Amino acid sequence: MQSHEPNGQHAAKKSNEADFNAMLLRNKAMIWHVCSDYNLGQDWSIEDRVQEVLVSLWRSFETFEGRSSEKTWVWRVATNTMLMLRRKCEHSPTIESIADDTKSNDEPDPFDESLQQLRQLIDALPEKDGTAVRAFLDGFSYKEIADMTNSTVGAVAMRIARTKRRLKKMYDHENQANTITPY
Repeated sequence: MQSHEPNGQHAAKKSNEADFNAMLLRNKAMIWHVCSDYNLGQDWSIEDRVQEVLVSLWRSFETFEGRSSEKTWVWRVATNTMLMLRRKCEHSPTIESIADDTKSNDEPDPFDESLQQLRQLIDALPEKDGTAVRAFLDGFSYKEIADMTNSTVGAVAMRIARTKRRLKKMYDHENQANTITPY
């Protein structure tokens, strides 16, 4: 069977696929982490989110110019994809999930509960604040976050400091509301 592609295009396509797959291998943990950070409702599994990010990465892979690090670029594409999906979910009706009877009756892990609470608090933040603090928690430097958000290092430092204080207040307020005080 003859290929309809001009000579060299097939080899370039194979090379692109190999480069893309290598990039995915280098960044798979971070992609998974970004996807797990965004709460899109119970009708979105992490695997669904990862697939959406992979599609976005593939679509924009050829246009990556290397002006930022690969890691920064992948994080930005993944985060922007999650934000876009969140906006879509907010504007569309949600499907009520049916309780899963297969859940374990084991004692909940306090670390998991605290992490889930932190994620919920971050989800309640304005988009720019949530994006900056997620990047900070993912270990990106202020310079990298500034590059990702088209901001200055000083503005990022200020945004993260303010957001950390705001998260602390939100956490304290939520835990006070959930604490039963004796008479």
